Amino acid sequence: MGIVQDKVVVVTGAGAGIGRDFAKAFAAHGAKVVVNDLARDKESGKPLADAVVDEIKAAGGQAVSAIESVAEWDSAHKIVQAALDTFGRIDCIVNNAGIVRDRFIFNMSKEEWQAVVDVHLNGSFFMTRAAAPHFKSQESGSYVHMTSTSGLIGNLGQGNYSAAKMGLVGLSKSIALDMAKFNVRSNCIAPWAWTAMTASIPAETPEQKARVEKLKKMESAKIAPLAVYLASDRAAKVSGQIFGVRANEIYFFSQIRMMRSMHRGDGWTPQTIADDAMPAFEASFFDNVPSMKLTPWDPV
Repeated sequence: MGIVQDKVVVVTGAGAGIGRDFAKAFAAHGAKVVVNDLARDKESGKPLADAVVDEIKAAGGQAVSAIESVAEWDSAHKIVQAALDTFGRIDCIVNNAGIVRDRFIFNMSKEEWQAVVDVHLNGSFFMTRAAAPHFKSQESGSYVHMTSTSGLIGNLGQGNYSAAKMGLVGLSKSIALDMAKFNVRSNCIAPWAWTAMTASIPAETPEQKARVEKLKKMESAKIAPLAVYLASDRAAKVSGQIFGVRANEIYFFSQIRMMRSMHRGDGWTPQTIADDAMPAFEASFFDNVPSMKLTPWDPV
């Protein structure tokens, strides 16, 4: 019996990369998988999702494809309905689908902003909302969302992606709070991996080139075990948390909390803030650095 035996799991963006690894790992551990992806093979034109379903079935697993966009309300509901129609229930949503449209903020177009937010943030909400009534009525379920250190820490040229990924953290926390009484859990994973999506990251400066070279050493399949665990009953007490996986390392992230405070009985003025509050807080300021600076060691 697998750790997610007979659970029905929807994995978005599962035609390639991390999502494909997730779908195959869930199936290998006993889950019935809905493989969602819009992309098609460039040569054959066959949906990538169908190819992953074929792989899962060839290995003895159960899967069905759902070739719909997460970025539209109706199509997101169709993805969840595919789980219900095929397997009769839904137990987990893995919000993995994503795109990048990297550009420095002073050059980013409205279309580049909108496209990334639509897929990552709106798409994750649409999928969440489509499954939520079913989770609520059965009093069980889990969400696993892919966030990113680009949002948690910061990165150059990814304002759209960073904002969407940090928004996902807020969404996950709200889900965890809103649905706790129905035994529904929600957690985030920040993955480090070399995929088709990360392959489009600009590599022009020495720092960017160094980042890409490290990413190339990180296998996407290393992320899957944590996602499978978070969807399992063994993770019943884990909700509202943020994790990361980088090769063979698992990280647990802090969350935003008040660090210091100052009180002034007669209130504050801009001058007293400048003279007293900021000098007191300054020692605790965070360095304004991209995420790569905080993981300078090679993947292990």
